[in-house]
Amino acid sequence: MRIAVAGSIATDHLMQFPGRFTDLLLGDSLAHVSLSFLVDRLEVRRGGVAANICLGLARLGLRPVLVGAVGADFAEYDRMLREEGVDTSAVRVSESLHTARFLCTTDTAQNQIASFYAGAMAEARYVDLAEVRRAAGGLDLVLVGADDPQAMVRHTAAAHALGVPVAADPSQQLARLDTEQARLLVDGARWLFTNAYEAALLQERTGWSEEEVLRRVGTWIVTRGADGVRLHGAGGPVLDVPAVPSQAPADPTGVGDAFRAGFLAGVARELPRERAAQLGCALATLALESVGPQDYKPVPAALCALIESAYGRAAAGAIEPVLAGAL
Repeated sequence: MRIAVAGSIATDHLMQFPGRFTDLLLGDSLAHVSLSFLVDRLEVRRGGVAANICLGLARLGLRPVLVGAVGADFAEYDRMLREEGVDTSAVRVSESLHTARFLCTTDTAQNQIASFYAGAMAEARYVDLAEVRRAAGGLDLVLVGADDPQAMVRHTAAAHALGVPVAADPSQQLARLDTEQARLLVDGARWLFTNAYEAALLQERTGWSEEEVLRRVGTWIVTRGADGVRLHGAGGPVLDVPAVPSQAPADPTGVGDAFRAGFLAGVARELPRERAAQLGCALATLALESVGPQDYKPVPAALCALIESAYGRAAAGAIEPVLAGAL
């Protein structure tokens, strides 16, 4: 299964605040917030939702196509991705802008405050998905993740026109989308990914109720942090998959991207939805226990042990052959 992942490619600046943001937010002063957090640690890591998902897919044995735009400072990052098995031939390199920057501060309760500078990402709208498909020898799925809003709209429309199934993953960009854009991204998607907060924001942005959204997509997957994930479609039963408990959470950045990689790798290997979601949850926990969104390394035996501890031997037995053949 050939999967293209369109979205942000960025450098992450990850900081740790040794307290809780909520302790510094005064309820009667929220209209005039002016805060500065003295952080204990700064980690600079490679990231971006599309690159994170592609790297996770590649580490599970697939060869995904990365679609996005970067600056001339991407050369070393590009080399690492290609060595891991990611096809970066569809990445556009800007002649004037730097690769995007993500600045994020995490508190002791794993809450985050972040900013994102688009930089070269603004040129992602110029990538031609029809040309990407031709160069790749065909595509079986296009995930449209958080990116330049015009690029997200263009890639979604192009995928539908080409007859390529779409996984809609608007995530952080929901706040920037208008009603027409949000509806276009969602309508007709085979898979729709949001977290619990984004699920409510999506309904506000589209003006559609949950039932109306479900009528327009194949399966809506809602990630719920420590409560796991929920999968549901119109007229079908709701499937709740618990999270894989973490013994040593380190950094939540990129956890959702790791879940998506694990889930889509399971789908590509023809696992049932529940097993694919369990694989996604296990990969998400590996990401949670490392600093940065790309530092985890899935090892088949350890990953199977993690799956068995959370879901039982039957689940591990069903997923183990997929991992053995992929890693």
